Amino acid sequence: MINDLRIIFIGTPDFAVESLNALIKANKNVVAVITAPDRKSGRGQKISESAVKKYALKQNIPVLQPTNLKNADFISNLKSYKADLQIVVAFRMMPEVVWNMPKYGTFNLHASLLPNYRGAAPINWAIINGEKETGVTTFFLKHKIDTGDLIFQEKVSINMDETAGTLHDKLMNIGSGLVVKTVESIENNNVKTIAQQEIESKEAPKIYKNDCKVDWSTSAIDIDRLVRGLSPFPTAWSTLFNNNNGKAVNIKIFAVEMLHENNLSLGMLKIEDKEIFIGTKDNNLKLTDIQVEGKKRMPVKDLLNGFNFEDYSFKKI
Repeated sequence: MINDLRIIFIGTPDFAVESLNALIKANKNVVAVITAPDRKSGRGQKISESAVKKYALKQNIPVLQPTNLKNADFISNLKSYKADLQIVVAFRMMPEVVWNMPKYGTFNLHASLLPNYRGAAPINWAIINGEKETGVTTFFLKHKIDTGDLIFQEKVSINMDETAGTLHDKLMNIGSGLVVKTVESIENNNVKTIAQQEIESKEAPKIYKNDCKVDWSTSAIDIDRLVRGLSPFPTAWSTLFNNNNGKAVNIKIFAVEMLHENNLSLGMLKIEDKEIFIGTKDNNLKLTDIQVEGKKRMPVKDLLNGFNFEDYSFKKI
């Protein structure tokens, strides 16, 4: 039994906070936190602190915010904490000088069943690709990203109406328990690892704006998966064209409903009973939660009171 492991926790967003909170509740000895530097955000360019930093400060845990993970002063400071173990949850790639420093190594929590969905956006791509299950994995870091030896995995079902937001929260909560389980396995000297199989696995690359654009010529089910896989962030989008003057306006699409009808041509809109319907490659879709450029996000029924969709389509005429 290893007593009182000195742990450094490394992470940035809300997804990581849940794991840090679980460690604190389990009375683990977190001696410091590494997180992203503060940044300016919003119209007022106010200084924004990471979710992990805010939580750590409330717990009186020292916070390190290096801009360069290879900086000599940072490395020296990190060594001074004499950590036995480092834990990474949702952070950028780290150099070997950092992850190889602790006696018991550095393990990572990843939001997929590795080796599938290595990369920056595993939650989004699992839904976009129509997976029926995903999960969380803890593994020790190696040189190549997301390729280290597996420690624990736990599967999670993906529901038919799952969004990136709901799946994020599921995996965040289950993953926090897996982090504590992994630490306790290391403390008890019974951690067992399995090498990742080098199979042809599905990837989860970073998502860019063009990845979020809806192609109405694809099937209704593929569009539904895209919308759910990007909701609430970074959000699917499309361009509406005014049929009278050709002017364009972008809209964000947070939710759609699949229908068993196919009476609209590709990209054409129909407004009926305060609802918006659109044609795809096969069945129609109903837009249920959208945001027009320059306006607030709101239910379609309310939006129709101030925006005349009758003059628009998703297909330039």
